This record gives sequence, C-alpha cells and structure tokens, in this order.
Amino acid sequence: MASSTGEQLMAFYDALYDAYGPQHWWPGESPTEVIIGAILTQNTNWTNVEKAIVRLREADVLGFEALRDIDVQVLAEHIRPAGYYNVKARRLKTFVEWLWREHDGDLSALERLPLESLREQLLQLKGIGPETADSILLYALGRPTFVVDAYTARILGRHKIIESGADYHEIKSVFENALPPDPALFNEYHALFVAVGKRHCRPRARCEGCPLEHFEHDASTPDA
Repeated sequence: MASSTGEQLMAFYDALYDAYGPQHWWPGESPTEVIIGAILTQNTNWTNVEKAIVRLREADVLGFEALRDIDVQVLAEHIRPAGYYNVKARRLKTFVEWLWREHDGDLSALERLPLESLREQLLQLKGIGPETADSILLYALGRPTFVVDAYTARILGRHKIIESGADYHEIKSVFENALPPDPALFNEYHALFVAVGKRHCRPRARCEGCPLEHFEHDASTPDA
C-alpha cells in the first residue's frame, strides 16, 4: 500500500515539477525571518505578511532578541498589515519567550532536538497549530516533516488518496509513510501543491490544463 501510494505521489510530484519547476520556498532571508513569517501568515495572504516583515526590518526589530524586549503593543503596530495583529503579536512573544526560557534564545539548539520532541514543544505553545509548527520545522529548521494545508487536503481528496474528513495527522502520515524523509522533497512538494491549488484545484475545480488532469480524479468532490 505504502509503495503504491508512494509511486502515485511521486508521479504527481514529477508532473507538477515538470510543469512549474522549482518554487524556491519558503520566502525569507533567514530561519528567524521564516519563523516570524510562519506565525504571521496565519489567516492572511503572504503579501500582507511581507508588508509586516518590511516594517519590522525598518524598525530594526526583525530578530528574536529585539522581539523579546519590545513592548507587545508596539509590536502589534509594527505587524498591523498582517491582520489580527494584536493576537499575532502575542503569539510572536509567546514563541520568543519560550525560545529564551527553554533554549537560551539559541535557535541552533532546536536543530539538535529529536523531531517529535521539538514538534510537541511547539504544539504546546498557544497559537501554534500543526501547520505552523510543521512550517517552522521544515522551512526554518530543515526537518523532514510534511506541511499540510487546505490545498493538500483538497487535491488528495479529489484524487481519492484520502477519505473524506481525513484530519491533519492522517493526511501528513500519507506523505511521511510513503515518501523518503527528505526535507528538500517535502519542501518542494508542498510548494508545488500550493501552485497547482491556486491555479486549478480551487473550491470549484479548474481541471483543464492542470498537470494532474490525466490522473484519476473527481472534480465534484466537496471541498476539504
């Protein structure tokens, strides 16, 4: 089963990569910036996140030590373009306070922790859900964990790889059980799913011209 699923998933990957090429994810100049972006991008689009990151950079607070010391209300004003700025300011502070409390503010210390242990620590932080935790682990820290989002669920559902109502963990397990634990592969795969999701696998499917069109699918499958 895993082998068959793995072959199908790799066929998807090859078709998407041939169509779109490398996606160069995640946008960010450093692991610190990637983590900040992963928290800010919750419930908003990346364009707004970029605006907030520019404001943080201009204020010279795009770093964990500066974020630790800045007043939360001042931080909220800096990240206003990202939306839900009061909530996200508290989430950033929660992450940074944990980093200092548990790891002496040393991001490299996280790279030495077992993956599951680190993931569990992240999930215990208020406002850090599975997708954000996995984005931090994969894109900032290069750990082999697959990021699942609405595009992933929709594409796999329409291609009958997952059952209707499959949860985050079940979808994540499909990839991690069938594919080699390769951060570069997981990174590129998720980015390619976002690309095809935006172009074709929308709530109302646009199958014509989709790189996955020739694979068995059901465009009428309800949105995940």
